[in-house]
Amino acid sequence: LDYLIGSFDSDIIIIDYRVRGFTRDVSGKKFFMDSNITSIQDFINPETLTKYDAMDVNVYQSNIFHTKMLIKEIELQNYLFNKDVYEIHPQERLQITNDLRREMIEIFSGMNIY
Repeated sequence: LDYLIGSFDSDIIIIDYRVRGFTRDVSGKKFFMDSNITSIQDFINPETLTKYDAMDVNVYQSNIFHTKMLIKEIELQNYLFNKDVYEIHPQERLQITNDLRREMIEIFSGMNIY
């Protein structure tokens, strides 16, 4: 997961994991979960997680695991085209950053908030 997260350099990440099917032990008993997963976050490097606010929405009864991640620090330069961040007045930089954060929160939440 860390390789994928690093490869895409994403600000908002949504990861789903659904356990389908089953396996059997040597005596034939069915197991629908053959691992003790409680969170996708357990499989992400803690160093990676420090960069994001992460939230789990799991449905254990259905073996569905869902983690949403939102970048903590916005690098404004990553959103500018043909312009250096320091060419923009500090007040305008703050406004652009706030607008970006609001947009990210709505995408992360999956609903219109503002």
